[in-house]
Amino acid sequence: MAVTLTPPARARRVPDRHHRGVTRWIVLALVTAAALAMLVPFAFMLLNAFKSPGDYSTNGPLSWPSEFYTKGLRTYWEQVDFPVKLWNSTLIAGSVAVLAVLVSLFNAYALGVGRVRGRLWIIGLFLLANMLPQESLIYPLYHFAKEAGLYNTRLAVIIIFTVIQSAFGTYLLASVLGTFPRTLLEAAALDGAGKWRILWRVVLPNLRPTLSVLLVFFFIWTWNEFLIPLVMLIDNQTQTVPVALASLQGDRLMDAPTTNAGSLLSLVPAILFFLIFQRTLARGITAGAEK
Repeated sequence: MAVTLTPPARARRVPDRHHRGVTRWIVLALVTAAALAMLVPFAFMLLNAFKSPGDYSTNGPLSWPSEFYTKGLRTYWEQVDFPVKLWNSTLIAGSVAVLAVLVSLFNAYALGVGRVRGRLWIIGLFLLANMLPQESLIYPLYHFAKEAGLYNTRLAVIIIFTVIQSAFGTYLLASVLGTFPRTLLEAAALDGAGKWRILWRVVLPNLRPTLSVLLVFFFIWTWNEFLIPLVMLIDNQTQTVPVALASLQGDRLMDAPTTNAGSLLSLVPAILFFLIFQRTLARGITAGAEK
């Protein structure tokens, strides 16, 4: 009995992740160069934070410090009462992050799952509100805070930024919940679960990665806000870190080393917060990409 031999099938080439194509190497090089370019201002800030005013005036901002000068850090710490400003910023940013996530979740649950009539118009309104510049809102907010007796209080800033941040959060979460599997909701309803139980037992576990990302973003965005805290908080005991940092610069005089030292000291809490929640942020973004 004759047996015909067939040539073996060509082995399938498995791509090796260690051998990238030319295009990938070019993209990687461009991304690395962009990242290094973004770090240049931080390098200059670190370089001039430990430089004396005389050294800065004589040798300029690009020279290496002739001595390790720490008086700028001490001056900023004492002049602006930094512990108070740090507590104010942490309290405001932390409260806004938590409250804005909760408000966004409730709004999006009603719009995305509850199927409110005219939901598309409402979501579009939230998107439009998120696009409004703060300069157009500052006078109405100032007037309302005055009338409500909340002017120059941390509560006023917390309420304002909770509404502003939740506008973006509602738009994002409503879009996600609009594609939520209806079979899960119907199965939970058949088991006798009410709307609140469905929210906490079915919807929330699936949204936890997205909510963690929003929490980190809301904290950092609120921490960096300047205009509204500058207008709403005029007392030294209620001002935030960005407002305190701006107070170092006068009309005709600026102590550049002290300003750089203050910027470095003001940046450290935000960097620590980001590093602490870095894995949470990465898991949230990865989970969103997989979905």
